[in-house]
Amino acid sequence: MKKTYVIVCICASLLMMGNMLFATGSQEKEPVQSSTALEEKVSLYASITAIEPILESFQKDVGIVAENTRISTSKFASTVLTEFQAGKLMADVVQAPLPVLEILKSYGVVKDYVSPVGQTYPEWARNNGGIYQFGIEYVALIYNTELVNPADVPKRYEDLTLPKWKDKIVMANPGNHATTISWLVGLKENNVFGSEAKWMEFVKGLAANNPMFVASFGPTPAPIESGEKLIGISMPKYIITKAPAPLAWAQVEQPILGSPRAIAITSSAPHPNAAAAFMEYWLADEAMSLLANKVGEYVLTPGVFPPIDGIDKAKVIPIRDLSDEELVKWGAEFEKIFTL
Repeated sequence: MKKTYVIVCICASLLMMGNMLFATGSQEKEPVQSSTALEEKVSLYASITAIEPILESFQKDVGIVAENTRISTSKFASTVLTEFQAGKLMADVVQAPLPVLEILKSYGVVKDYVSPVGQTYPEWARNNGGIYQFGIEYVALIYNTELVNPADVPKRYEDLTLPKWKDKIVMANPGNHATTISWLVGLKENNVFGSEAKWMEFVKGLAANNPMFVASFGPTPAPIESGEKLIGISMPKYIITKAPAPLAWAQVEQPILGSPRAIAITSSAPHPNAAAAFMEYWLADEAMSLLANKVGEYVLTPGVFPPIDGIDKAKVIPIRDLSDEELVKWGAEFEKIFTL
């Protein structure tokens, strides 16, 4: 059975349950409004970008309007928590890196929800009390194909420390951008450089090349497209979403690392039934294929890869969740190194 079929079953079951309840109750008392009716819209707060193809497909197939509010990873937890604690959270569904949703879960923002489609995912991707992992926010090196000679394209991460890249790199601020902090620590913990000493040599060498800092991954492609910078620590997905911009990724010999992307329903969802329908649609094969092909995301659906040369052969590793304390600690450490 295809995953997409489950959504139809869920929507039909919701309506059927409502009809059954109505029929039974009408024999004894006045009928009450069914609590299983699908609402007319669903509100999504997401850190992921360029997901309009899925929202449009959802509305066309299910008939529910999907409204999205884009919030950067660095501001996601604080924004959602502020609204939630004030009783003003409008999101039915939240999508962010796994560590961010786990923080929200600890504050009661995330609903304990068992997804029928989610049960087809690997156990490690669905063991978070209502939080489901669907992909990896993969981080790699992207460069301007018109301005970087093919012979100069990095073959290893260490190549970013070479003098030729001084003042030509852009990256999200390693002092406060959670995913960048986790990525740098992940390089160490996954022994990408062979030793902690060589890892620190890479970090200090990268800092010595005076990279330009931006708030998140979203702004990293622009200075590369314009030629202001030549290369960036960014995401290969922009090769798809920014096409026909002259972008490609450096197919380094080492693994690609990234934070697990996750999604969940909020405990205070204003449109709970529409939220469930959206969750099932999002996790199903059709939406994941759209996410890979139209948005360039690396998804967990077997055999589905974004149309980026070489990505299907890359080794992609999910990095460990860092605690709040670790993020603060390493953020401060990287800020010190990169401002020397």
